[in-house]
Amino acid sequence: MRVTHLSTYHLFGGAAVAANRLHRALQKQIWTSTPVDSTMLVGTANRLETHKSESGVLYLANNFLAEQTAFGRFVAERLYFLPHERDASVRFQFSPAKFGATLNFHPAIQQADILHLHWINFGFLSINGLQSLFDLGKPIVWTLHDQWAFTGGCHYSRGCDHFLTHCHQCPYLKKPAEHDLSNKVFEQKQRLFGKASLHFTPPSHWLANEAKRSALLRNFPFTVIPYAIDQTVFCPVDRAEANARLDLPDTQHPRLLFGSANVTDTRKGFTYFAEALTLLHRQHPDLTPEILVFGKGRSYLFNELPYPVRHLGLLTTEDDIVAAYNAADAMIVPSLEDNLPNTVIEAMACGTPVVGFRTGGIPEMIDHQQNGYLADIGSAQQLVDGMDFILTNANPEIVRYNARKSAENRFSEEVIAKQHIELYNQLLNT
Repeated sequence: MRVTHLSTYHLFGGAAVAANRLHRALQKQIWTSTPVDSTMLVGTANRLETHKSESGVLYLANNFLAEQTAFGRFVAERLYFLPHERDASVRFQFSPAKFGATLNFHPAIQQADILHLHWINFGFLSINGLQSLFDLGKPIVWTLHDQWAFTGGCHYSRGCDHFLTHCHQCPYLKKPAEHDLSNKVFEQKQRLFGKASLHFTPPSHWLANEAKRSALLRNFPFTVIPYAIDQTVFCPVDRAEANARLDLPDTQHPRLLFGSANVTDTRKGFTYFAEALTLLHRQHPDLTPEILVFGKGRSYLFNELPYPVRHLGLLTTEDDIVAAYNAADAMIVPSLEDNLPNTVIEAMACGTPVVGFRTGGIPEMIDHQQNGYLADIGSAQQLVDGMDFILTNANPEIVRYNARKSAENRFSEEVIAKQHIELYNQLLNT
């Protein structure tokens, strides 16, 4: 069975990382009754990543001219949206999918028995490009990494429910109207999905329920399959070893970790984390944690925090990321809207309990007061309660054990690969 995965990036961004982890997991399942020949076709390398040689990973932009062409599609996509955007803060949160590559004649597409779509925006695939793939008549699986497939262009609706009926009056646009850009993109998707044969695999029940309620996808089949993670890489390691890896001093103070590709992304909720730390300092003066932050961010964000902060910057190797989780007593994930955050999976696999908001797919990952703590969305006070629960727990080793065990049971490569192979076989035999 030949499966070709399609992803804009290889290792940049949570969706690309998740797609690549699935590709790796499938490659390892060589003793199954149905061996899978997995290929990953990547649009281009992000400027923060380089072409990395990896078994089964092909780059569409595999030479200088192709890279320039791919970059041109990305620029054209953003310039097309520029006159419509409300402000710069939403620039990369809405994708009209006007520009993209035509892939139906690519050898990786032609040889595939199954096409598996992942995150395909930013000039990789346009709506017309998707149509050309659908027209091939091959079984297509689409892992939803956000809400884009069933909206008029936004990746997260931020509380707007127009996708339930017909997108219009879009809050991401400078001039929301009945027949604005979101309305036009929505109608293009209506035509695209009108005769398509697709099977969607959202990683969380939350995202599946959102998609099932949508006007665009409510009639399609869904199978919820979480993300996979290599638990021989993401695993508990000695705290002193983790500290040494990141040049952190050994300390008696507990550590709280916050991580995001972009700390300033409002959806990731850093402001709630900062508010919670202020409350923690006031309500629990006996607790004196050190704060670890990884991801793109500016130092002024940390100046007002009541505790010392170590900004680890962008962590580009798995060894560094694993060290960050293992150096912390708890991971704080105050996302306001999220699918199935890789940070939660990674932290739990490392045996680090997570405190997060009860939103999106996060409640499907955290068992309250067993392997972490769930706070009501937007409640800085409940984040404080969660931090206190972890930092003063009489049996922290049990909470850490529970976190690791739940990751083994839910997100192991073998478990997730098996679920995908069963689905692939089902689609090929119908």
